[in-house]
Amino acid sequence: MAAPQPLLQVDNLRIEFPTRRGTLLAVDDISFHIDPGEVLGVVGESGAGKSLTGAAIIGLLDPPGRIAGGQIRLDGRRIDNLPYEQMRRIRGKEIGAIFQDPLTSLNPLYKISRQLVETIRTHAEMSPSQARARALELLDAVGIPAASDRLDAYPHEFSGGMRQRVVIALALAANPRLIIADEPTTALDVSIQAQIIALLKQLCRDHGTAVMLVTHDMGVIAETADRVAVMYAGRIAEIGPVAAVIKQARHPYTHGLMGSIPAIGHPVEQLTQIDGAMPRLTEIPKGCAFNPRCPEVFDKCLSHRPDLRPAGGSDVSCWLF
Repeated sequence: MAAPQPLLQVDNLRIEFPTRRGTLLAVDDISFHIDPGEVLGVVGESGAGKSLTGAAIIGLLDPPGRIAGGQIRLDGRRIDNLPYEQMRRIRGKEIGAIFQDPLTSLNPLYKISRQLVETIRTHAEMSPSQARARALELLDAVGIPAASDRLDAYPHEFSGGMRQRVVIALALAANPRLIIADEPTTALDVSIQAQIIALLKQLCRDHGTAVMLVTHDMGVIAETADRVAVMYAGRIAEIGPVAAVIKQARHPYTHGLMGSIPAIGHPVEQLTQIDGAMPRLTEIPKGCAFNPRCPEVFDKCLSHRPDLRPAGGSDVSCWLF
């Protein structure tokens, strides 16, 4: 029996930023896929290329950033080379987006009802009354208490966690098949984080929605994702099932990330520390980009760049394997 076709397929994606001093390579030849109903977590330090990858998928790269190579396919159809208007119709209807700060996604001058109704009617043929009923359903679905009373409120009348729920409702307005969630729980307290995570998991379970979850929080990844991709300096260092990556990290960088997380019930005198910092785009070293910080570095790491290859339960970009 043939394997099902991935909903999202990214092949050899390269993202560049032209500057007066030359072209900076921000995302360097990465490939991955997401299946229907699957959550792929993408983790790494700030500047690793996580958010840029998500922005490229939904067609919202800020100039002068540009896709310089590779392909992005949604359900087998290439979308990275579409004209702006065609991509705008796909964005929202087939791909939803949830960002870190809900205030950047909500217009403070408009009531929540107007913003939801306009979004719904943009992507579906509904009357204003039908769209309003659908908006109310969405607010109920994302757990807004007394949704009928809050529908005509303004964004500033909601707490941070409630605003994020409204943003999720907006992202779901057209029943998209893929959601790009960029740090959706970072600004929220732990109890609200847990509720948002449960909501995302429910979407995947009930509607077969695929989610690309961009975060730096390994706790969120462990609780939410099916697979995880660890990014470093614009490349994927390791990708595989969450249990394999968290419990049996192969790449020295992933191993360092896991070792830096305190574990309840396992006291240690000192947590693992990764010396140094991720290189700037202008100073990425030859060979493996992690080699200046790697405790396992040897000669080949300094001159040749490793590609992803199977190692245990995951794929790893490291000459040790």
